[in-house]
Amino acid sequence: MTRTHLIGLLLGTEDDWPTAFEQYLARLAPRIEHGGDTHEVTTERVTIEPFDLRQPVRHSLVIDRLAYWYDHPREWLKKIALMDRAYLLNNPFTFQSMEKHAGYCAAIRLGFEVPATWLLPHKVPPENERFAPTAARYNRAFDLEAVGERVGYPMYMKPFHGGGWVNVYRIGDPGELRAAYDTSGRELMHLQAGVEGYDIFTRGLAIGPQTMVTHYDPTKPLHLRYQVDHGFLTPELGNEIVTFGTSIGAFFRWEFNSFEVIVRDGRCYPIDFANATPDMAIISLHYYFPWAITALAKWSLYCAVSGRPMRLDQEIARWYAVADDPSRSWEEKLAAYRGLVDDYYEADRFHEFCDTHLAHAEDCMREYIGSAEFDAHLVATIRRAFPPHEHEQFVAHYRGLLAAWVADQR
Repeated sequence: MTRTHLIGLLLGTEDDWPTAFEQYLARLAPRIEHGGDTHEVTTERVTIEPFDLRQPVRHSLVIDRLAYWYDHPREWLKKIALMDRAYLLNNPFTFQSMEKHAGYCAAIRLGFEVPATWLLPHKVPPENERFAPTAARYNRAFDLEAVGERVGYPMYMKPFHGGGWVNVYRIGDPGELRAAYDTSGRELMHLQAGVEGYDIFTRGLAIGPQTMVTHYDPTKPLHLRYQVDHGFLTPELGNEIVTFGTSIGAFFRWEFNSFEVIVRDGRCYPIDFANATPDMAIISLHYYFPWAITALAKWSLYCAVSGRPMRLDQEIARWYAVADDPSRSWEEKLAAYRGLVDDYYEADRFHEFCDTHLAHAEDCMREYIGSAEFDAHLVATIRRAFPPHEHEQFVAHYRGLLAAWVADQR
């Protein structure tokens, strides 16, 4: 029997990685023989329009890049998960109810060294006529400078829900703290102790059970932040960072997520790890872009073709049973977390599926990156991203980085 699977792309203004994903997937797996059936997989860019709650959905899986920011697509995703059993990357339920604030709380409970973090009340109260009488009875005045002393300088002020580095402030003294808070408006803000003088700043991308941890420099322009570097972590640090990234994904059901962990004096400090739309741009990922597209294709195909059901519940108690066990060392807890990660992602089944049906994935990606089709897409992307006088320079720059990736795979 032939079974068809439609992968939907719910997008904003992005075109670079979606086009590459579509082109690569068409090369990689137009047909897969699995479970006695022939599976055909195609893609479609999802449009936004009124919908009947009882209307069946055609998509087996939807890769979402929009619902974190907008209500209408988010409610459509909830509908198709609850009623049509569509598989979603990512989970709109947990990203709405458990944003960066909940991520910090869970990571602390699991034993990871999140820097000291405080939540401040709104500087400007919500537009609600009932707020003023409630606040008069229950909101206590507080000493902002005293809070600043408890957190320690330097620190960072940032929105509790995230938001892509918008309204993030580095604060070096009480005057800067007061000024930042005064301009925060109705945003609910975190204060987080800065981890400066660090040895390594890492940024990881986790897609299903697959993880790539990169050496990252947040002080550089976007196209230079991901450093082409290998062997920059000890095995022990690498294990802890990978375990952290995959654990956050499995814990919250965020299967397409990025995370940032700072290493200083041999200790890992997670600072950012709830990203509903992780960076997938060619311009920023460059050398690592082929890995990202390959990983996304593999996980999408596995979920769609195998019929993996989307898990809407979190099973938090299983994680806290490990976190709260006083008999386990930190290393034993990390190993137990990896076991929970592998169980959630069906790691053995996933790797068997890839070995059986997608063993050619890396070869296919090498051929795609070296193709005229990809080069034309790369050049068009660069022309949209940079001013005309820089086109020649950056075309050569990105061609060189991607050629280096191809050479390294051999």
